[in-house]
Amino acid sequence: MYPKQIIDALRHVRYPGTGKDLIESGMLEDDVRISGFDVHFSLIFDKDTDPFLKSVIRAAEVAVQTYVDSNATVHIHPKFRQVQHTEDPTERSLQAKHIIAVHSGKGGVGKSTVAANLAIALAQRGLRVGILDADIHGPSLPKMFHTEDCRPYAVEENGRSLIQPIEQYGIRMLSIGFFVDADQGLIWRGGMASNAIKQLINDAAWGELDYFLIDLPPGTADVHLTLLQTLPLTGAIVVTTPQPVALTDARKGISMFRNEKVNVPILGIIENMAWFTPAELPQNKYYIFGKDGGKDLAAELSVPLLGQIPLVQSIRESGDNGAPIVLQKGHPAAVYFDNIAARIEETQ
Repeated sequence: MYPKQIIDALRHVRYPGTGKDLIESGMLEDDVRISGFDVHFSLIFDKDTDPFLKSVIRAAEVAVQTYVDSNATVHIHPKFRQVQHTEDPTERSLQAKHIIAVHSGKGGVGKSTVAANLAIALAQRGLRVGILDADIHGPSLPKMFHTEDCRPYAVEENGRSLIQPIEQYGIRMLSIGFFVDADQGLIWRGGMASNAIKQLINDAAWGELDYFLIDLPPGTADVHLTLLQTLPLTGAIVVTTPQPVALTDARKGISMFRNEKVNVPILGIIENMAWFTPAELPQNKYYIFGKDGGKDLAAELSVPLLGQIPLVQSIRESGDNGAPIVLQKGHPAAVYFDNIAARIEETQ
C-alpha cells in the first residue's frame, strides 16, 4: 500500500453536507502513514459537533478496505478547524450546558404544552433556562407565556446588535410569533424558515444558560436539519399520545435522531393524554387514545419513559390562559411536570 492509493480510495467517500468527496473538500490532512497493514491519517472537520463525523469516518475506513486492501487496519484521527471566538466579537455561539430538542412526529399531541411546562419546571429548580419556539408556521409559545403583545428589541453587545429575548416566568424566550402578525400565515419556503431560525439562535443575547429547550415543529423537515447542523444538541425528548397513528410518527422522529449522521441521544419519551379521569370519579381512568402506547414504545426501543401525563382540563386551560399549570405549585397536574423535570436534571 502507498499514499496515492489511500487518496484515490477517499475520492469514493462524499461528505453529506456538501456532496463533494473528501479530497475535493480538502478534508484529508497531509499525514498519511503506512506501516505494514496499519494505515494512519487525519480528517479535518469544521467542528467537533459535526453531525456527520462518525458516519464519514466509518465510510472512509470502509473505502480503504474496499479499494486498497481488505486486510488494512485503518486508524482515522479527526481534527477540527480552529475558530477564534475570544478575539472576534462578531462571532457568537449559544452558551448553554444542555441543548434539548422537544419533538413530536405529528401535531396535536401537546408538544408545546409539554415544552412550556418543562421549561418553567426547570427554572423553578433554580436553573437558567431559555426556550426557542422553532415552529415557524405554528408558533404557540407567545400565547402560552402570555406574551403575544411583546416585541423583542435590539441591544448592543461587544459591538453587535443582538435580539433581546423576552423574559417571562424566569424563562428567556424567542419565537417568530413575536415578529409577525398573529392573524397572518407565513408562506415561506424551507430555506427562509431555516435562516430565520439561525438568526434567532445566533443573533440573540441569550447569555449563559443551563438549559436551552427547542420547541420543534412536528415531523422531520428542513428546520430540523438546520438545527442539527447549527447546534450541538445534547439530547432530544419525544412527545406522543398513546394513539397508534401518533406512535408511528414518534417512531420516525426517534429514528431521525438515532440516524448515524445525526446521533443525538434520546433522553426519553413523554406519553401525553395517557388517560382521562373525571373529577366526579377520581379513581377511574379512561384510556381515550389507547393504553400505554408511549410506555410500550419506550420499552420496545430501549428508550427511557420520562412520564405519562393524563388528559386534564386544567392543563389545557392554563396554557390557553398564558399561565402553564406548573406555575400552580402543588396542583396535582403540576406534579407530573415537576417529576419529569427532576428526571431530566438527573440524567444530565
